[in-house]
This record gives sequence, structure tokens and C-alpha cells, in this order.
Amino acid sequence: MNSIVLNNTTIDNSVLKSEALNGAELHRKKFGIGNFAIWLLIYLELTEFAFFFIVFLIGQSHYPEIFYEGPTRLNTMAGMLNTLILISGSFFVARAVSAIKQDDRKKTLLFLWLTFFMGAAYCAIKLWEYEWNVASGFDSSTNYFFGVYYYLTFNHFVHVLMGMSVILWVIAGTYLGHYSSKHYSTLESGGLYWHMIDLVWIVIFPLLYVIR
Repeated sequence: MNSIVLNNTTIDNSVLKSEALNGAELHRKKFGIGNFAIWLLIYLELTEFAFFFIVFLIGQSHYPEIFYEGPTRLNTMAGMLNTLILISGSFFVARAVSAIKQDDRKKTLLFLWLTFFMGAAYCAIKLWEYEWNVASGFDSSTNYFFGVYYYLTFNHFVHVLMGMSVILWVIAGTYLGHYSSKHYSTLESGGLYWHMIDLVWIVIFPLLYVIR
């Protein structure tokens, strides 16, 4: 029997499902893109990175010569490639959200996987860059600049891994049919988290690799 009895009233399960979807839609309209939990997490993460940026600026004011020379020692090409990779990832995840709004699960999965592979490519390049730095004689104990560089970029590296885990989660949900044009707030929230990771890197790249 595809119904339940509540207070002597029979309610069809399809009606309950429809109401649940409508509730999700109302939540999205009330809070905008994503949901409250993901925005709270994003604000907390951005606050953490803001603290790192303040530490960087304090160090720069105390050791101007070290921070002037530091960017010239880094592999700028690796930084540029990772910038392009993360921007591409943001493009793909935005396309995934657009596809699910049209109930195109095949395209949604394609773009989510492309986003995941962009994260994997970022990690591979970053690990190679760390090895290149060490081979060139620069590690976290070299000076204050490299100490901040490793702390900041490794923290971001961990966030990329977290973002990849989130993308895998929504990929699994998409395969299981949890998302549709009427219910995609979790997938959209995963995309927002990825955009946050991209945004932070866009600040990190010029701060560490370009500005002197």
C-alpha cells in the first residue's frame, strides 16, 4: 500500500515526496544558492585563510628583502598551470549544476568527473612543485617566506582534497538519482565549496608568486 494514515487521514506517499521537494525548493528560494550549512562552512574557511594572509603581510612588513626575493625562487609556471586548472574546475562544476537543473544526469556526471580530475591534476602539479622546491634547496626552514609559503599552500592543498571528496560524494548521489531539477541543493552546495577553493587560490597565486 503506497500511503500512510496520520490522524485518521490517508496521505499518499507521492504527495509527501512532492511536498519534500517543494520544501527544498522553498528553502533554496529563501536562502538563495546552496544552503545555510555550506555558507557557514565557507565563511569559517575564508576566515581561516584571512588569518594566514594577515600573517603573510606581517612577515612581509618585517622581512621586505626576503619577501621581495621569495617569488623569484618559486616555479611560476606551476602556479599558473594550477590557476588555470582550478578555474577550469569551477567552470565544469558550474556546468554540472546547470545540467542537473535541466535533468540531464549524463552531462551532470560528465562535468562532475571533469571537476574531480581538475582537482587531481592540481594535486599532482603541487606535489611535483614541492619536490622541485626541495631539489632547488628551498624548504619550510629556508626562511620566513618559505615557511609561510609551505604552510599556506599545504593548507590549501588539503582543502582541494576535501573539495575532491565533496565532488565524489555528489557524484555518488547523482548516480543514485538523488538530484533533479527540483532537488539539487546538495550538489549546488558542493559546487559552492569548490568555488571557494578556487577563489582562495586566486588570492594566493599573485600574493606568493607575483607581487613583490
